[in-house]
Amino acid sequence: MKIAIHAADLDSDRIDGTRVYMINMLKNFGKLSVEDSFCIYHKSDFNPRLTPPNFANYAIKKIPFPFFWTQLRFAWEIFRDNPDVVWMPMHNAPAFRRKKIKVVITVHDLAFKIFPEYFPKKDLIKLNLLCNHAIKCADSIIAISEVTKKDILKFFPSINEEKISVIHHGFDRELFEKEIPQSESEVILKNYNLTPDSYLLYVGAIQPRKNLVTLIDAFENIKQEHKDMKLVLAGAPAWLAEDVLDRITASPFKSDIIVTGTIAFDKQPSLYQNASAFVFPSLYEGFGIPVLEAMASGAPAILANNSSLLEVGQDAAVYFETYDAKDLTDKINRVLADEKFREEMIQKGRAHSQNFSWEKCAASTLDILGK
Repeated sequence: MKIAIHAADLDSDRIDGTRVYMINMLKNFGKLSVEDSFCIYHKSDFNPRLTPPNFANYAIKKIPFPFFWTQLRFAWEIFRDNPDVVWMPMHNAPAFRRKKIKVVITVHDLAFKIFPEYFPKKDLIKLNLLCNHAIKCADSIIAISEVTKKDILKFFPSINEEKISVIHHGFDRELFEKEIPQSESEVILKNYNLTPDSYLLYVGAIQPRKNLVTLIDAFENIKQEHKDMKLVLAGAPAWLAEDVLDRITASPFKSDIIVTGTIAFDKQPSLYQNASAFVFPSLYEGFGIPVLEAMASGAPAILANNSSLLEVGQDAAVYFETYDAKDLTDKINRVLADEKFREEMIQKGRAHSQNFSWEKCAASTLDILGK
């Protein structure tokens, strides 16, 4: 089978969950399906941290084009190369193609339909146009959680449910299950003026949908009792981050709130493994890879009780009412104060994370591509 893959997002400087998903699929496809050939299309230069491996059954096609790359240049290459199937790892699809070419898309979430106020207007228009077209024209749809599947059926009730397959994300087990020597971790923590077990950790983009203002409110409550506690927001500012950054500046504990910016993959395990707790307060997630990374690293996970976070965390996490800073404060305090409970959460998290892997995700995705 000849499989074409839209991989232009791997050229991006920004690394988010979608791009982590894409690169891990490409790390697995070539070795799991050696009898198939894969053509990977992109338009400029790969981000060095998102460069696909060089498997014998991979062909990399760099095809620059100044505008409407997917709808013009990529579509033309697909028409000319005539693959059996095209995999679009994001909700996008070329408008024109040979009718016999199967198109499979992955839908990560429909946050822009549920919380449109948290997206720039120009992005919102683009996202809706691309998503509406892709979902309606796709032969098969991969949803990364049951919640995402339900959202697709809610916003696109005419879609045949049988077209949608739920395939959960994985995480990098080799990276996050490995115990980092304390001496190595201390070097990394020192960069942010941190010491082990003295900070709460959030990992992800700095943007309003992540509900970080509620986390900052709870952190200020925590500081009344835990004077030395810090809050680490491990991620870079994204769209509409200004309100969150202004809230940090206004905090009486702003010197103890650390925004790290983008952190290299190999430095993240040290932050997880030495955190007092991992807190993920997001208003909505299609999946939430950091939840698995935290659990595998031995950080007790405290999550907002919404969207796929309940599905991904199940009984291995502690949940709080999404907008309730007091409830979040209480949940954090319990994890910090009750050592037996904390240890139970760590053990549950480690065991639960074993249910997920990128290899399993890739194998299931190949099954859909080959149907």
